[in-house]
Amino acid sequence: MKRKIITLIIAATMLVGLTACGSSGSGQAGGSAGAESADGQVYSVGICQALEHESLDAATEGFEAALKDKLGDNVEIDVQNAQGESANNATICNQFVSAKVDLILANATPALQAASQATADIPVLGTSVTDYASALGMQDFSGTTGTNVSGTSDLAPIDQQEDIFVELLPDAKKIAILYCSAEPNSIYQAEAFEEEAAKDNIETVIYTAADSNEIQSVTTKAAQECDAIYIPTDNTFAAAIGTVKNVTAPANIPVVTGWGDVDTGIAAVSISYYDLGYQTGLMAYEILVNGADPATMEIETAAKTTKTANMALCESLGITVPEGYDPAP
Repeated sequence: MKRKIITLIIAATMLVGLTACGSSGSGQAGGSAGAESADGQVYSVGICQALEHESLDAATEGFEAALKDKLGDNVEIDVQNAQGESANNATICNQFVSAKVDLILANATPALQAASQATADIPVLGTSVTDYASALGMQDFSGTTGTNVSGTSDLAPIDQQEDIFVELLPDAKKIAILYCSAEPNSIYQAEAFEEEAAKDNIETVIYTAADSNEIQSVTTKAAQECDAIYIPTDNTFAAAIGTVKNVTAPANIPVVTGWGDVDTGIAAVSISYYDLGYQTGLMAYEILVNGADPATMEIETAAKTTKTANMALCESLGITVPEGYDPAP
């Protein structure tokens, strides 16, 4: 009888041990506390958003919606905002790594840089990032990073952005390009815009701000010296676009932005940041559930762009809007 009891105890102990070994947690990032999917895996996702801004907020919302649509309650998402502070991006991403999340979404370039520095193992997806080569300091970039990083780019075609000046401001001979000198993506866009403007014999002048404190003075100088202003997709200027408007509106200086602002701007080649985030969420699903490798996943761009114009602002500035532009909502 004692032998039978001992045998039963041993068998029960082995069964518990086997059950514990069979719980694998979550794929590439290791076991983490999260919601259980239909196939028994556990997924947790950390989102690091660089700062509060309408476009970035929309991208985060779209990303969350895609994962919820695909996984329902079987995913837990931790959203953290760095509030525009570089150090906060690093802190947030390091916390995600310590928590062993299964995937990190880095919303905007500073967040992507922090996430890529924080881990070489956990999959990282970027969104609202303009140029991955510049952001990651990569040479000979061919569309994939070859690392744990992939994602979506918010770059609207630069040639189409330059076309706005040709089509709406044919008499503009000198265009100011404004950006923050601390943002490598902005430098890339500015150089591309200069090349396009040169083809149309339009002079461009670069004006840079080291941080948000210099935006008003830089914009004022540009408005005094140029016929119009172009601002590429730049987080610092986007967050302070109200300061730009306070300068350009009284001076009647037309503005075009790379991120599609049609309140301060006269017109834009726009993308939906919500749709871009949703697109990134579908990429996350492929990584988490189907085992896709970020190293070989092409950086994706927005599937659709739209040319919109602020009709009331254009009318007030005496600008004739040709066909092909949708009225801004």
